[in-house]
Parts: sequence; structure tokens; C-alpha cells
Amino acid sequence: PQVYLIDLEFGCCSAHTLPELTDGQSFHLALAREDCVYFLGGHILSTDCRPPRLFRLRVELLLGSPVLSCEVFNEGLSITSAIATSVGSAHEYMILGGYQSESEKRMQCTYVSLDDVGIRMEPREPPQWSSEISQSRTWFGGSLEKGSALIMIPSEGNPAPPDAHYFYQVSFQQEGDA
Repeated sequence: PQVYLIDLEFGCCSAHTLPELTDGQSFHLALAREDCVYFLGGHILSTDCRPPRLFRLRVELLLGSPVLSCEVFNEGLSITSAIATSVGSAHEYMILGGYQSESEKRMQCTYVSLDDVGIRMEPREPPQWSSEISQSRTWFGGSLEKGSALIMIPSEGNPAPPDAHYFYQVSFQQEGDA
């Protein structure tokens, strides 16, 4: 895979190959602060695994040519298809949902903070999931407004039409926001 840098001001693009990104892992969450992009989670199709790796891509925009570097850490999250919603300051997020494996949903929540030092992740108490969410095989969704996410699950019962879905809004409140 290649990393593309797109300069919207001058209308140009450059492609960069990084040796750390060559094992076929797809990435599922990207969070950025200043000159760093953090890739969390992902899936390697050839081995059907979700390694708990974290990639930090640093981009230095020097005159003439950008310099890219990539570091790999083994302290990431083993997830795919998760949702990141902004909470607190501009660089604080709550990660929820997604999958730990092909058939196992990730029911935990993780608080992520990006600062001058790097990235910090802490497990947080998940919401009280409804029985429909807990028992469904699939779920997906996206971030809404600050501290809020929308989760959708297909209805999986005989009385419901085949294309019916349940929608749930999950809200996170930071201390001091009450």
C-alpha cells in the first residue's frame, strides 16, 4: 500500500511507500493530531487476524519534499469496523463497537487521547447494551455530534420485515459536562 499526500492549495499529490505498511493490513480507524496520524485496528485478510498493533505515521512538510516515517507499536486495539466519536477536547475520542474477530463483536469502550507526547488509551465502562445489541450478529454505525454515536442492528426475528433495522444512540459524558 501507499500513503498519498494531497496538497489542496497547490493541487498536487505525492505517493510514498513505507516498509512498515507492507503486510496487507487494512486499517479501520485513523486519528490525527498535528503532524501525526495514528492507525488503530485493522484486519489482515491472508491470515484472517486482527493484530493489536498501532501505527504512528509522522509527516514533516519540509521545503522541496515531505519526509514520512512510520513506527509500529504492539499496544494497539484488536478491532475492525469500530466507531470513534469525539469527546472532551479536540483530541479526545471514545472508541466503541466493531469486531474482535470474524464472529465476535467488541462490546468494550476505549478512551483515546492524543497529546504532545503521543497517544494514550484507557478502557472505559461500556454502556448497558440492550439485549438486541448484545445478541445481534452484526452491527454498524457512525459518529454523530460530540460524544455521541449511532448504532444500527438489523432486526433478526420472524415478525420483522427482512430489511428492518433498530437504531440506538449512545452518548458519552465527560466529567464536568453534567
